[in-house]
Amino acid sequence: MKLEGALARRDNQPVGAYCPIERTLAVLSTRSAMLVLREAFYGASRFEEFAARADLTDATTSARLHDLVRAGVLERRPYQEPGQRGRHEYVLTPAGEDLMPALFALLQWANRHDPPPYPPRLTHDGCGRPVTIAAHCDAGHHVSSDDITVTAAGPFGLDDPLPSS
Repeated sequence: MKLEGALARRDNQPVGAYCPIERTLAVLSTRSAMLVLREAFYGASRFEEFAARADLTDATTSARLHDLVRAGVLERRPYQEPGQRGRHEYVLTPAGEDLMPALFALLQWANRHDPPPYPPRLTHDGCGRPVTIAAHCDAGHHVSSDDITVTAAGPFGLDDPLPSS
């Protein structure tokens, strides 16, 4: 991987609030957040489903759902069963849907490097072929980490106008 622009000149200065990876991890870095996200992709939408399927306490489930809604990954939608009080379900937003390749890249990595006894498989519903998460450029070429250049502007230093996380 090659670095250009301010990233290449930053010496040992942290990237801080400019780093999209750091900003994403601020939302998704807990095990419970990733499990709630997994269950949203697996079709969970109600509090009880998230808590049971992810094996989380009610307090942890509530905190993670709150965090993911605040981050714009999930959206709360009201619903009411006949004769019951009103409640909310949680559905993926477009921003949440955009996390699908990242989440399933983790699944793919684990299946390859630390497989469970019955590894889940990803297949294309349209043709039945395996789904592979990989890096490609806009022209469709497969891209390895050696073929990527990361370019970023920004001061990345003590005079940085954005506060560090």
